[in-house]
Amino acid sequence: MSLEIEDFIKQHKKEFDTDRPSLNMWDRIEKELDQKKPKKSFNIQLWMSIAASAIVILALTFFYVSPVKKAKLSIADVSPAYANRQVRFASLIEEKRDSLQIFAEVNPELYKKFNRDLETLNLAYDSLRKQLPASPNQKLIVKAMVRNLEAQLQLVSQQLSIIVEVTEFKKENRI
Repeated sequence: MSLEIEDFIKQHKKEFDTDRPSLNMWDRIEKELDQKKPKKSFNIQLWMSIAASAIVILALTFFYVSPVKKAKLSIADVSPAYANRQVRFASLIEEKRDSLQIFAEVNPELYKKFNRDLETLNLAYDSLRKQLPASPNQKLIVKAMVRNLEAQLQLVSQQLSIIVEVTEFKKENRI
């Protein structure tokens, strides 16, 4: 079959060679190619995606960096006067808590009840401390924190006086 095709092509070779391109055909093709040089187009989609990526990176950086700075905020940063009161109340509370622990051996059930009450106030204080950096009115939060410490101090003082009364009552009933 391939021999038949070859023979046919050899016999009709002149008929195939009749159509020749004109001599200036390549010149015209070159001119058209020169005229149709590809234009560098402005790819808006590419630039929009680059801008969006930059915005996302900046936003993530801002949100990760700024809370770290705010988390280190203390009462002294907001109000030095309240910071002094906080230190004083915290030291008094700690002293009285130590005194309560001494009585814990004598009356452990009463100590557990007192400790639960104190833990409730302590949790409220911790919640306020966590809210402080993000609060728009930080002075108000600091006042609430100091009031909470005052309440803790009053509670511990009352607990101490109750324990002293209970201890005295137990001593009187023994005699």
